[in-house]
Amino acid sequence: MEIWRRFTQLWPPTQETLIQVVDVLLVAFIAYKLLVLVRSTRAWRILVGIIVFIVALVLSEVFQLRTVHWLLEKATLLGPVALVILFLPELRQTLEGFGKLGDFTDRPFAKERAVSSTTLEEIVAAVAELSSTKTGALIVVERGVHLDDIIATGVSLNAAVSAALFGSIFYDQGPLHDGATVVRGNVISAAACRLPLSENARIDSHLHMRHRAGIGITEQSDSICIIVSEERGIISFAVDGRLERLPDTQALRDRLKKELLGDDQTPKKPRRRRKEEVVA
Repeated sequence: MEIWRRFTQLWPPTQETLIQVVDVLLVAFIAYKLLVLVRSTRAWRILVGIIVFIVALVLSEVFQLRTVHWLLEKATLLGPVALVILFLPELRQTLEGFGKLGDFTDRPFAKERAVSSTTLEEIVAAVAELSSTKTGALIVVERGVHLDDIIATGVSLNAAVSAALFGSIFYDQGPLHDGATVVRGNVISAAACRLPLSENARIDSHLHMRHRAGIGITEQSDSICIIVSEERGIISFAVDGRLERLPDTQALRDRLKKELLGDDQTPKKPRRRRKEEVVA
């Protein structure tokens, strides 16, 4: 009844009640996004540990455990600093997520990172060859977020994208095969790059480091990653922290067109002529 009475007080709506409703909705949204952020990561375990700590602090006061309560109470003074240190990767991911809301900072670089249909076909041809020979590969295609820190960990190439070059890079006896290749626009920027591993606890335990690295880079940026399994030659596609196994190279081509070219650049079906035009 008390909850119902509170709701009835919101009617008729006034400026003050609308502000209160917006305030509550914003807090609920932020709480929801934080829970989504920490779910399936190590941050969830840290959050559980914080809850246990708070419960222990309350129980120590209830049962008059003075020494334990004093130690826990002093430890809370370091809480804000400890939280920032523990949640640093998640905080960085959140801030990068806010950066994806707008593209104002990316507009000057849009032309530089635009991927042509020719480049797309070269990537598909390379992946088809690598998959048929069961050669492990990790190809990252940069989009809005710059990957300069990732490129710096590898060997700079700055060469035009071609299927033959991908084959040379990922040749298992070559010096550059162990690592990821980063594509920026129509250029292979670097090879043998180190990628951050995903810490998502829900990832299949049978996935190897190559797949975890592919998922990890898409969690920390808006890039896409193509993974070719070394054991079976299976093609996988990672975007936004999600991994999808593709049945063939045609499915890869479709996904690349959707993610890189967009609907406005995909070939359109010819417009059907009206009946009177056909007659004429």
